[in-house]
Amino acid sequence: MAKKKQGAETKKSEVASSARARKKRQIFAEGHKRKFLVVVDETPECESALAFAASRALRTAGQLALLYVIEPGVDFQWLGVEDVAREEGHTKAKAVFRLFGRKLKTMGFEEIVPEEIVREGMKAEEITKLIEEDEDIGVLVLGASKDPSGPGPLVTNLAGGRLSGTFLVPITVVPGHLTTEEILALA
Repeated sequence: MAKKKQGAETKKSEVASSARARKKRQIFAEGHKRKFLVVVDETPECESALAFAASRALRTAGQLALLYVIEPGVDFQWLGVEDVAREEGHTKAKAVFRLFGRKLKTMGFEEIVPEEIVREGMKAEEITKLIEEDEDIGVLVLGASKDPSGPGPLVTNLAGGRLSGTFLVPITVVPGHLTTEEILALA
């Protein structure tokens, strides 16, 4: 009996989260701008995603949002060590944002001031949560790796995984072999 009740509660929770996930995007409502979300880290494919998203944001009068996710490391036994690791993650996020700000300027996007978002958790989960929470996000832009082993874990998980057919917004995957000039010509 308890298992049946627990199963029903789980199903209710899934339906509720599904309904929450499908709430209407506010992208074109007055006072809103469509955001192009780019997940940034130290991988080279992020620059491709940045170039495409910045160009689309500029051409469509949208906005650029950069997300850096601090992923959990080893479980720490002492709270002080965990706090130090968290602070290092936030410091690294700031450095990555500065780097991508310089890259935007180098590409000719001086007028774009991206929204900088830092989350803690697993990347795929935090991306999904952010898109659920921010109704202005209209497109997730990911860069595919040039590596012959595959396009990268985020592209594989989000664009090619079980979520791909039910994802909340379109996912644009920018091929990693394209030059910045080629990407800007396509965007």
